[in-house]
Amino acid sequence: MTASLFQIASTPPHQQLTVTMPAAGVALTGRIRVPGDKSISHRALMLGAIAQGETRIQGLLLGEDPRSTAACFAAMGVQLSDLEDDWVVVKGVGLGNLQEPTAVLDAGNSGTTLRLMLGLLASHPDRFFTVTGDDSLRSRPMGRVIKPLTAMGAQIWGRQHNTLAPLAVQGQALQPTHYHSPVASAQVKSCVLLAGLLTEGQTTVTEPSLSRDHSERMLQAFGADLTVDQPGCTVTVNGPATLTGQTVIVPGDISSAAFWLVGAAITPGSELVIENVGINPTRTGILEALRAMNADITLENERVVTGEPVADLRVRHGPLTAATFSGDLIPRMIDEIPVLAVAALFAQGTTVIQDAAELRVKESDRIAAMASELNRLGAQVTERPDGLEIVGGLSTLTGTNVDSFTDHRVGMSLAIAALRATGTTTLQRAEAAAISYPTFWATLNQVCGA
Repeated sequence: MTASLFQIASTPPHQQLTVTMPAAGVALTGRIRVPGDKSISHRALMLGAIAQGETRIQGLLLGEDPRSTAACFAAMGVQLSDLEDDWVVVKGVGLGNLQEPTAVLDAGNSGTTLRLMLGLLASHPDRFFTVTGDDSLRSRPMGRVIKPLTAMGAQIWGRQHNTLAPLAVQGQALQPTHYHSPVASAQVKSCVLLAGLLTEGQTTVTEPSLSRDHSERMLQAFGADLTVDQPGCTVTVNGPATLTGQTVIVPGDISSAAFWLVGAAITPGSELVIENVGINPTRTGILEALRAMNADITLENERVVTGEPVADLRVRHGPLTAATFSGDLIPRMIDEIPVLAVAALFAQGTTVIQDAAELRVKESDRIAAMASELNRLGAQVTERPDGLEIVGGLSTLTGTNVDSFTDHRVGMSLAIAALRATGTTTLQRAEAAAISYPTFWATLNQVCGA
């Protein structure tokens, strides 16, 4: 085995990465850790910024998205230590004390940054904010958070009838609301709850099904007066709130672990242990889905770290069977569906994924992207309006040129698929992985024994 499994080329002027994968046949083995949970990293930075006192964060994800969050709050007067530090220190300014920035806030590629931050900006009276993002983010729908904020009295202007960035926000004293969200979305829920922190009275969000609950857990840890009605679909925050800085230890991101769970499950001879992974029940849909396909996954060393359940995940290669995924399971694994589609290629039978139309408005149209690129590799994947139909039973794929569409989850999913492809697979725009997993290529070399 050579020192590196791949050939990685950088293409000027934009420094796009092209990764050339070798022929199939390399088992995934060893013990690894994945980067910190992206959702928790965003929220730790944001709540630390608006809390009183210092917040200390260990295990912060150093991907581009959390860096965008940090840069936006730094532009509003929040002091942060170097994000490369083992413990990142955020000196909170206190709720309601974000400064009016002198320049446009840039959320980069991060929908979480922009959507959650809008709740805070809209509720800061007498301050004016402008926010934007990269080409992808400027095409993604913001109306889903602007609608409830407007109902609370927010003044927000943007393209396409105030639904697309760039956006201008005139902060206001908002009115409380009870918002019945038409979709289960942690970003919508979190945006409204953050707006409610500065709003006099009770602000409530009810969802049709349970979405990830990192915001609720962390808001309570920071001292917000927040109640969750069982089974968790209705959340109420009482404002105005006072938040106090905390110590946050960020567990490994199960969305990042999903690539290795699938990679080992589909590659003969593989056995991996992924240490310190967050197993919050609102995020473990991927574990349920893979187990429904008979994947050999066990949880070891289960524990609770700063309010979040954590475990080591052991996964072994074995035969998979097809399944149908829909309904309430989908919001709990929405980010992992691209790589789940890869697992389905090697499961006996036809796998159907439905109720996942949300995938069409991510960093790319992930339904179209995964169908087109997996088919280029020799799969039989059919687009559905709200998901995918995947014919399984394959033994190998056929290497070819594929594209990430600058979508980190699409790119990394295709890299895992390429582990089972004969010949050479070339992945264009592989640099997208850095959005959420800057060390993905180094870890892939590690688990493949390079």
